[in-house]
Amino acid sequence: MEKQRLPPISASDLERHAYCPMSWQLAREGVDAQGEAVVEGKLQHAKIHDDMMAFSREAVAFRRSVTIWVWWFTVVLVFTLEGWLTRQLAHSDVDQGALARLLSLWALTTLMSGIVLVWLPWRQLLGWSIPDRSLEFEATGVEPVLNPPGFIGGWFEAGRTEASMLLASIVLGLHAIALVTVVDEANASFILIAVAFVWTGLASWRLQILLTTYHRAEVARVRAGLDRTADDVVYSDDEEGEGLLIDKTTGLRGRPDQIVIVDGEFIPVEQKTGKVPTKPYESHRMQVLAYLKLVEATTGRASPYGVLRYGEDAAFQVMWDQNARRDLEEAMTAVRTLLEEGGAKRNHERVGKCRNCSRRSACPERLDHSQASSSGY
Repeated sequence: MEKQRLPPISASDLERHAYCPMSWQLAREGVDAQGEAVVEGKLQHAKIHDDMMAFSREAVAFRRSVTIWVWWFTVVLVFTLEGWLTRQLAHSDVDQGALARLLSLWALTTLMSGIVLVWLPWRQLLGWSIPDRSLEFEATGVEPVLNPPGFIGGWFEAGRTEASMLLASIVLGLHAIALVTVVDEANASFILIAVAFVWTGLASWRLQILLTTYHRAEVARVRAGLDRTADDVVYSDDEEGEGLLIDKTTGLRGRPDQIVIVDGEFIPVEQKTGKVPTKPYESHRMQVLAYLKLVEATTGRASPYGVLRYGEDAAFQVMWDQNARRDLEEAMTAVRTLLEEGGAKRNHERVGKCRNCSRRSACPERLDHSQASSSGY
């Protein structure tokens, strides 16, 4: 018997229902949110999205500069080491021919091992898996050449391990050739050291570029309202893209404002405009819990917490623990019950809450001051 599929529920559904079931019902009926706060909120979210994307671009540029500088500085170290080793060989009794044969055998063994690893799906045989970073790749639109999403290796697909072994075989082979072809080790050593000095100057130039990109990234980080623990923004909702997260098991779906990498964890961030509360509103907390569930379903691992930001200065952590999971499940059950049975009702007696509701004008159960006075509220 085919298992019945659960009706789709959005994170916004849970947020509206937690605020007021009538507001949720009106939204389901197509009543749009109205008011100056709604317009201002959209403008603020657009600005936040632009700032987040600016930081993401600068963060990528900074990481690229770091990689380039590390490679250039590595070249300096390699040339320096090669010059020293060549000079040591010139003043030693080492049989260079025998050493060249040893390196040649080592290079051949590494090359053959790399070819075998490229051919066989050894990761599957050993039960190894590549970490799923599909969420990050979907956000940036760029997939790596090595270890792309879904990569398992084998059958002439190479990953980082195979590429490293093939590169090592080339390096060892070149050293073996150099040992039997270099005639004057002293001159060769001088040339290698001189080249190292030249590359030191080039690496210094790249270091200046690195420091400049770091400064730009830090400025963009501050402008986006992120602290130093945030490594990158892998997702930012512009309300126009296709970045909808879906949990096929529960039918839950939604678009968090941002997903930020903090200490290697995917942290969903929800941005709220308007009045800054002393603690997160329950409706906003429920929305973040939905995003935590969606991130877990998408990445295959649970995030420790989500973040609720109110303006530029106030941020609250929303923990993703067993109590949070239970609260989310109960809220989803309540929404599903209303979807099946109907009968949504206002669940509070707060005039101020009704006054701030963006769907107040269409609500048949809205409160006013006279009702509040008669009820003694």
